[in-house]
Amino acid sequence: MKSIYLAAPLFSAAEQEFNLRLAAAFKEKGFVVFLPQEDSKDTKDMRGQDLQDYIFKSNAKAIRDCDIMVAVLDGADVDSGTAWEVGYAHALKKAVFGLRTDFRTLGEHEGVVNIMLAYSMKSISQTMGELVSSLASECN
Repeated sequence: MKSIYLAAPLFSAAEQEFNLRLAAAFKEKGFVVFLPQEDSKDTKDMRGQDLQDYIFKSNAKAIRDCDIMVAVLDGADVDSGTAWEVGYAHALKKAVFGLRTDFRTLGEHEGVVNIMLAYSMKSISQTMGELVSSLASECN
């Protein structure tokens, strides 16, 4: 069973709900999923209790332990925490797959995300279904 670290913004109810749907789609395909908002308790309350060190160490360990990273790349600019997680996973030579459902681009010739992110990934999918198919192909 391959494990996935799901790197994604988790600061709004909409983001958290999307992350849960995405994790459920991976679990349906037999993946084990580390979801920071649940597995390291990365929530507003935990950050308010000065437990940032726990969150950082827990997430960094999960990235080291995962087989694959999936990064949600939506927004006018990619979430800074997600960008760091992608860079760390790339440095560890982990397979990183992006998901960008946001149709905004950086410019006519610049692509949909910063080239440092784009070149850190095996692929960037535009839909959840496309991403799940890419992961299934990668793991077979």
